[in-house]
Amino acid sequence: MGFAEKSDISTENTIKNRNVTPFLSEVERLAVEESYDYHKHLSTAPVHVWRRDKSTSAEKDEMTILNHGWKLVYLKQAGIVTLTAVQDFQDYMVISHGVAIEFEERVTLNDWKKLSQCIVAGTREQLPGCGLTLKNPKDYEIQVTPRRIVVCGYDEQGTMFGLYNLEARMNLREAPFLPNNLKTVRHSLYHTRMVLSWMGWMEWPDALLSHLVHDGFDGIFAGVYTNPNGDRTTADNSTDFYARLMYGVRKQDPAKIRDLIKRASKYGLKVYTQIIFQYLGTEESEAELRRLVRDIVREFPEINGYILLTEGFWYKKWGGGHGASKEYLQDWAKNWSYAVGIVEEECHKMNPAIEILPWEYNIDFRPQNTEIKRYFIQQLPENTTPMLTWENGKSFEIDGMQGYLRDYSLNQIGPAEVTEAQIEEAKNRNMRVFSKVDTFASWQYGTIPYLPCPYQWHDRYKALERLGVNGTLESWSSGYKPNFLSKLRAWTCWTDYPSFETLLNQTATVIFGKNQQEQVLKAWEHFSRAIRLVPDTGPNMGTNNAIGNPIFFQVPPVRTATFTYSWSDPAKNDPDLNPYWPFTVSRMVFFPDFSNQVNRAEQYARNATGIVATNETKILPLFLNYLKKAIDEMERGLTLYRSAAINSPEAKRREAVREVIVAEQLQRMMQSDYAILEFEDLRMKLVKEKEKEAIQEILDRMENIVKDEIERTELSLLATTRDSRMGFQFEQDYVYTPYSLKEKLLVLKDTLLYQLPKVRKENIR
Repeated sequence: MGFAEKSDISTENTIKNRNVTPFLSEVERLAVEESYDYHKHLSTAPVHVWRRDKSTSAEKDEMTILNHGWKLVYLKQAGIVTLTAVQDFQDYMVISHGVAIEFEERVTLNDWKKLSQCIVAGTREQLPGCGLTLKNPKDYEIQVTPRRIVVCGYDEQGTMFGLYNLEARMNLREAPFLPNNLKTVRHSLYHTRMVLSWMGWMEWPDALLSHLVHDGFDGIFAGVYTNPNGDRTTADNSTDFYARLMYGVRKQDPAKIRDLIKRASKYGLKVYTQIIFQYLGTEESEAELRRLVRDIVREFPEINGYILLTEGFWYKKWGGGHGASKEYLQDWAKNWSYAVGIVEEECHKMNPAIEILPWEYNIDFRPQNTEIKRYFIQQLPENTTPMLTWENGKSFEIDGMQGYLRDYSLNQIGPAEVTEAQIEEAKNRNMRVFSKVDTFASWQYGTIPYLPCPYQWHDRYKALERLGVNGTLESWSSGYKPNFLSKLRAWTCWTDYPSFETLLNQTATVIFGKNQQEQVLKAWEHFSRAIRLVPDTGPNMGTNNAIGNPIFFQVPPVRTATFTYSWSDPAKNDPDLNPYWPFTVSRMVFFPDFSNQVNRAEQYARNATGIVATNETKILPLFLNYLKKAIDEMERGLTLYRSAAINSPEAKRREAVREVIVAEQLQRMMQSDYAILEFEDLRMKLVKEKEKEAIQEILDRMENIVKDEIERTELSLLATTRDSRMGFQFEQDYVYTPYSLKEKLLVLKDTLLYQLPKVRKENIR
C-alpha cells in the first residue's frame, strides 16, 4: 500500500492510549506554545519576574532591604550605562521582591561613608577611598553593612555588573537579603565576553540585550558573514567556494547596525562584526581592501572590533588545508596574515583601540597539525588578537581507537591539542588570546536550548581560566538565550565567587525547591557523565535532528519539487534540501542508500567520531555501545530529575517541569540516533540475508525499533508543543517542528503497519 491509500492512519497524539505517568500529566498541564512563541516572549516579556519566597526569613548574619525607606544614590551626571543599571535595579527590587526604592541623584558622592539606608552606586573616581584595589574595566567592589550597601566599579561597566551581582545574590536567596558583613572585590577574568543571538541573524531586541549583561556578557557579534556597511563586492563578484556561500547570506542594512550600536551602548555592550573580503595578493586587491576598511571604520567609528574569520576573510582560494603540502599552507598563512595586517594598519590609523581578531577556523585542526597551527600564530601582526577555536580537533580514545572532535562538542572539555599549542605560541609573543568556546549550548545537540551538564561545563570554565584565555565568543549559531547555566557561568567570570557546589545547591533550590537539592545535584552529575560518553560529535543528524528524522525502510514519496530529468542541473538549482524529507537542510537528514551499496549507518559512525580505521574494522558497534551507555546514564539522572519536579512546590512546578523536558529531549535525541542507525544496519543485513528464520528475527527487531520510535516521537511532539525553543537553531531556523514530527509519525506508522508486514509475508512463503 502507498501513502496515498492510507488516509485512515491517525496522526493524533496517542500518548493518552498508554499509561500516563505523574510526570507526563505535569507536562500535559503546561500551556501549549506555537513555533516562535519563545521568540516573542524573549522580545517582549519583562526581564525581571517575581522571585520572593515569602516563607524565607533572614538569618542572623543577614541584612534586609526593607520596603520603603531605602534609597538608591548615584551621581547626577552619571553616564548612560550607570543610569540604565540603576533604573534596572529599582525595577528589579519592586518586581522581584515587592520592595520600593527611591532614587536620589547627587552632584557628589564624596560623603558616601556618611550615608545611611541607601545603596550607593558609582565608580572608584566618584567614591573616594573605595575600590582602591580595582585594576581593570568591569572590576567592582561590593560592601554591605546593615545600614548601607556600596557598589563601586572600576568604570561604569564595573558599577553595572556590581549592581547585577547584587540582583544575582538575591535571586539565589529568593529574598532581599544579603550577608550583613559582605565585602568582596571581584576582578573580571575576561577582557571581553561576546555572543551571538539565539533568536536569529540580527535579532537583538532590548530585552535580550538586558538579559545578556545580567549574565555577565559585555559584547555581541552581529551580522555574521556580512560587512556592516552592506558591501557585497566579494559575495556578488567572486566565484570562489566561500564567496558563493556569502552570496546566499542576507544583505546587511547599515541602518540596523547603527541602531544596534546605539541601543547596545545603553548596556555597555561592545559590538563586533566581520569584514568580508577575498584577498588576491595583487596591488589592486590590496587597494580595494584598504578602501573597504576605511569606509567601514569611518561609517561605524563605534564598532569595537573586527573578526577576520576565514569563512569570509580569506586569501585567493578557500581551503582547510586537508591534504595540502606544508609549503602551500605556509604560503597561504603568510598571505592571509598580510591581509590581516592591512586591516590592522588601516583601522589603527583611525583608532588604535579597535580590536582586530583573526580567526583561522577552517585550517585543519586535527592533533597532527600542531606545527602549522603554530605557524599561523607566528605570522600574525603584532597588534592583533588571535581568536582560537577551543575544542575542535580534540583527540579522544574509545576502546583503543583514536577519534577527534569534528565540530563544537561538550563530550571533551578541551582545549584541542592544536589550540593549546597556539595559546602557548601567542603567550610567547605577549599577545592576548580570545577563543570561540561554548559555555552553555553547543552544536553537539544544538537544537536543545542548553545542555544541563553543569559539572562538565564547569571543568571547561576552569580550563579556560587555567590557560589564561583573555576573551571569549561563547557560542556560534546556537546563540544566547537566558538559562540557568548562563547564570552559573556569569559567576565564574569574576574572581571571588562562591564554590561551584554552593552555587549549584542554591540554583537547584531556586528551580526545584529546598527539599529537592540532593536529587537535582545527583541528576546533574549523571547528565555530566552522560555527555562525556557520547561519541557523536558536531552538527549532525544524530545530535540535532534524530528526534525529527524518520526511520526509512523503503523509498518514500517525494515531498517537494524535483529536477531529476530536467535540463536544469539539480546540483545547481535544488535548494539544500532532501526532496524526501525537506523539513531541514539535507546534511541534517539521515537517508539510506537504497541502492544498497553503502551502509550509511557505518559511514555515519565513522564520520561523527573522526575515527580512522580500515574498511574491515566496524565502527558502528562501538558507536552504538557508547551511545547506549550515555542513554542509560541519562535515565539514571532523569529518574531523580522527574521525582524532583513532581515533588517541587506548586509555585515552582512549571519551571521545574520545563527543566526536565530539556533533559528528556536530550535523551530522546540520543535514543533516536541509536534507533535510526541500528535500524539501517539491520536493513542492510536484511537485504543480504537468505535464511527465512534469520529474516524473521531481523524483522522482529526492526518492528520493535519502530514501535519504540513511535512512542518516543509522540513524547517529543508533546514536548515540542510545550516548549517552542525545542528544535530551533538559528543557522537553519527550526530543524524539526510539531508539523514535521506528525509527518514523521505517518512514515513510522506506514513502516510498522504496511511495509514491514508486507516483507514479512513475502518471506514466509
